[in-house]
Amino acid sequence: MGKERHHKGWNEIKTNDSWALFKIMGEFVNGFERMSAIGPCVSIFGSARTKEHMEYYELAVSVSKSISEAGYGIITGGGPGIMEAGNKGAHLAGGTSVGLNIDLPFEQHDNPYIDSDKSLDFDYFFVRKVMFVKYSQGFVVMPGGFGTLDELFEAITLIQTNKIEKFPIILVGSKFWSGLIDWIKTTMLNEGTVSPGDLDLIKIADTDVEVVEILDSFYNNRSLSPNF
Repeated sequence: MGKERHHKGWNEIKTNDSWALFKIMGEFVNGFERMSAIGPCVSIFGSARTKEHMEYYELAVSVSKSISEAGYGIITGGGPGIMEAGNKGAHLAGGTSVGLNIDLPFEQHDNPYIDSDKSLDFDYFFVRKVMFVKYSQGFVVMPGGFGTLDELFEAITLIQTNKIEKFPIILVGSKFWSGLIDWIKTTMLNEGTVSPGDLDLIKIADTDVEVVEILDSFYNNRSLSPNF
């Protein structure tokens, strides 16, 4: 009897999973249709916990403003902290300001600097992550937590394995990122878990000027288009 109850519950889960596919497909279709109409953008990542007037918040505003003035739109996760700063910089420059929102406990709420027609809501992290990768011409990674690292290393992995075309990945804030980069260059490289060439996928910058120079240098002889 216990075994039958176990199987019954398992079958109900499988049925629910099957119906969930329609919701997932709907998120992909809506995301693809809306993002494909926006044009070339750069994604900015960083901590949702960074407060206004803090060093990296102000730097993110400056960086995103300069990127917008260089002709790129800005995509963020739509929430507070560095995400808000990214959208704010785009807004101040009169540029395209996109927010890919997801409901998170304690942290996530839409920031006021997203263009009203470019705010997208997602229930699934993996669908949202596809939008970042597919429609970004570069990743600008400000200081952040586990979510920021997740986006960073997924992009590096996809480029490393040739699943997507190479695009600029720029870590902003050498003081924050130097420990991680040193560990990759020593521990990981010495253990042979990465190759020397893998380190070329990452650039480090400290100013908005450096970020724009890296982006413009990369796309000097390349076209701007979706990544897969």
